Order: sequence, then C-alpha cells, then structure tokens
Amino acid sequence: MSKTFRRMLIGFLFGFVVYLALLLIGDAQQVGSQLRAFDWQLVPLILAGTLFNYILRFIKWHYYLGLIGITNIDKWMSARIFVAGFPLAVTPGKIGEALKGVWLNHTSGVSTSHAMSVVLAERISDGLAVLALSTLGVIAYPQYWPAFALVLGGLVVFILLTQFQSLAMNIIEKLGRLPWLRGASAQLQSFYTGTNLLFRPAATLTAVLLGIFAWLGEGIAMYLVLLGLGVDSGVETFSLAVFILSFSTVIGAVSAMPGGIGAAEVSIAGMLALLLGLAADTAAAATIIIRFATLWFGVALGLISWIFSRDFLLPQEPTAGGPSGDAPTDPSRDEEQFSHEAGSSLP
Repeated sequence: MSKTFRRMLIGFLFGFVVYLALLLIGDAQQVGSQLRAFDWQLVPLILAGTLFNYILRFIKWHYYLGLIGITNIDKWMSARIFVAGFPLAVTPGKIGEALKGVWLNHTSGVSTSHAMSVVLAERISDGLAVLALSTLGVIAYPQYWPAFALVLGGLVVFILLTQFQSLAMNIIEKLGRLPWLRGASAQLQSFYTGTNLLFRPAATLTAVLLGIFAWLGEGIAMYLVLLGLGVDSGVETFSLAVFILSFSTVIGAVSAMPGGIGAAEVSIAGMLALLLGLAADTAAAATIIIRFATLWFGVALGLISWIFSRDFLLPQEPTAGGPSGDAPTDPSRDEEQFSHEAGSSLP
C-alpha cells in the first residue's frame, strides 16, 4: 500500500500547484473576493448533485459485478470497495485503481484480472456517458469536434474489438509472446472474458444510460456553482454548465493526469471564459468550487471509508484463488503486478 500512498501524494501535491496557479492567474485577491461572495447556502444542493452521481455509478458498479459472476459479496461490501476507490483516482494515470481488482479478489475470490474488467468498463461507460452529454455542445461549438470524435472513435473501436472473440484471443496470444507479458496469457484471457461480457450491447446501453443521469447530477452542481457566483440563470447557462463539466471530464480522463488534475481545471476555466464570457477571477473561483465539490469531495469520502475498511484494504489471511487460479497474495505486490498489466488501459 505504501506505493499507492506515494502515488496519491503526487496527486495531492500536483493539485496544490494547480489551484495555486488558478489563484495567481485569476488574481488571488479577486478570486478570494469571488469565493467570499459565493452563496454558500447552495453547497448542500451542490454536494447532493455529486452524491446523486456516486449513487447511480455505484448501481452501475454493482450491476457490473453481477454480470461477471461476483455475486458472493453483499451491497454493503460492494459499496465500501466502490467508495474506497475514489482516492485512487488521483494516482498518476489512475493506475492505483488496479487495487479495486485486488480488493475484489480478496473479498470475493474472483481472479484480480477478471475483476479488473469492471474497473475498465466503469471508465469506458463513464466516458461514453459524458460524451453523450457533450453532444449538443459540440454541435453548437464545432471547434471541439475533433477531440470529441477522437475519443468517441477510440472507445467505440475498443468496445467492438471486445465482441470479436476470435480476433481478440488471437491478439492476446500474440501479446503473451512479448517479453514483458510472457506468462500473462491466462490473466489477459480472464480480463478479456470479463470485458466481453460487460461490453455486450444490452449491458453497455444500461451502463451508459445510468452514466448519463449520474453525470447530469454533476452538471446540475456546476450550474448551481455558477448561480452562486451571480451568473444569470436560464436554459443557456444550464446547457453550457452541463456541456463544460462533461467535456472537461473527458479532457481530464484522456489526459492521464492524476484525477485529471490540471487538464480538467484548465478546460473548465477556459471554457467558462470563452463560452460564458466570465472574467478570469470568476472562472477560477467556479473551477475551484466545482472541483472541490466533485473530485476532492469524493477523495475525502474515500479516505474516510479507509478508516473503517482495513479488513479488505489490508487483509490478514489470503482467501482461495479465483476462477482463473489467481491466488491472493500481498496487496502491494498484487497492485504492482496488475497495475503494470492493466493500468495502461484505463482512460
């Protein structure tokens, strides 16, 4: 776990640098004035939008677990693993999220490689959901079309590839011959089996629909932040708030930065200034508030859950291996192994 803590610390430090830069760019005094003038009575509603996002994404997570045969853990344990994974998003490239597969291995006995397919499917379905929410904005502002098309095309190609079993297994066989993946064919096949199930049309449609409503919750939170800073209410402001939050989430995800930090903030602040005409200090204040109400609120919830989850974060007794024969070992060693094998696939 020490490697995970070091990776998270990188994210925390990078976040500090990014927010300090936002303060300086927007003029620290002016940004401070905006923050003091913010209608803080809206915070419960803003956080409610974030919690709504988390609840629907948990429903999707638990649905995914059932699809790949993880039915021997209850919803409470499933929720603990899901929430405990929030701080892992601030590791570089989100590679720490491989630990969620390790935790599922220790609590359910399913192989880590099989469980990792849920982590990947989560990310890809979220990506499709925020792209769907961005569609109207991209039509209205075609300058964002190339990035939109590139990400959407990549996700669709990957999903289609998972459904051509003979082709995928042939690729896995060839990958298994590479020096750095030699001996990992069984894990790759187990991982592929999960993705094949999770990206079937009905499962993908269900997950993306849940994701659309979930991320709309954070879009509403973005709209409330703008209202709290004195931006005029209305359909146009609401539409742009949802578009800006959604598209910036995509930019943050594909950047591979810890938690999208830096890329998401620059995108949010820049789009607020460009599309809504906000002053630099107002855009910076809005960016800081929405990121603390979404990313950092989730990180805080996850860290709190760690206090009550030492039984699966640091298990004392390894359980039996899963269907592919993966035997749980030391969590730090498992994390390192599966981060190397699957972490690069996480968007």
